[in-house]
Amino acid sequence: MELKLKGKTALVTGASRGIGLEIVQALAEEGVQVAACARTASEPLSEATSLTRQVDLTSPAQATELVNWALGELGGIDILVNNVGASPARTDGFLAISDDDWQHAFELNFFSAVRTTRAALPSLLERRGTIINIGTVNSRLPLPRLMDYSAAKAALASFGKSLADEVGEAGVRVNTISPGPTRTAVWTASDGMAAGLAKSAGMDHDEFLAQVPAMTGMNTGRFTDPAEMAVLVVLLASGRVPNMNGSDLVLDGGMLKQL
Repeated sequence: MELKLKGKTALVTGASRGIGLEIVQALAEEGVQVAACARTASEPLSEATSLTRQVDLTSPAQATELVNWALGELGGIDILVNNVGASPARTDGFLAISDDDWQHAFELNFFSAVRTTRAALPSLLERRGTIINIGTVNSRLPLPRLMDYSAAKAALASFGKSLADEVGEAGVRVNTISPGPTRTAVWTASDGMAAGLAKSAGMDHDEFLAQVPAMTGMNTGRFTDPAEMAVLVVLLASGRVPNMNGSDLVLDGGMLKQL
């Protein structure tokens, strides 16, 4: 399938590893000129694109500075991928989640996308571009141990739907992709969310990971691979489905059961 992406430009956030890195690599392979950012640099990201920048998108000023830098390097933005997002496991319950915890969850998982989108939107409108937000199934399936993260990502899903309705007639498409458990550092790292959940359950980390598909109802029996997320991003970015706007595509191995 000809995706007609060669010569397009993209800005991808949260791109040093995992889903973000796979997205950068997939877009670059299709001939897209990609600018990418992360809080920490990584060698694989530098190999995927020479246009990288270290930023903390919980800072309002840095979000604007990032987009201005990308516009200067790229000359304009056709594709914006808001991928930043993370959360620790809140194993001690709601009363242990402080105001600072709630604020950080929303700054990282919601306001980072709002601010980056606001700064990039004039260029996207001019180029009739596309915005792809990376959400989570937890926006539809809020869990107590991911309470602040789930709420922030639910806000992101609502934001994407509302913005799609506003800018659709101007030729800009806004869609969300919501993964279930995906084999990234959030699950596999010794200091990641899953490690905290495993510890609270009194389980070995590897043993816990092996049981996740069954525990969460993933009827495929396996984690999603980050490369699968990148495939959907490339398809949405390509414009081969130009009437898809305001959608939330779930990639969760059959985890969500509701209609």
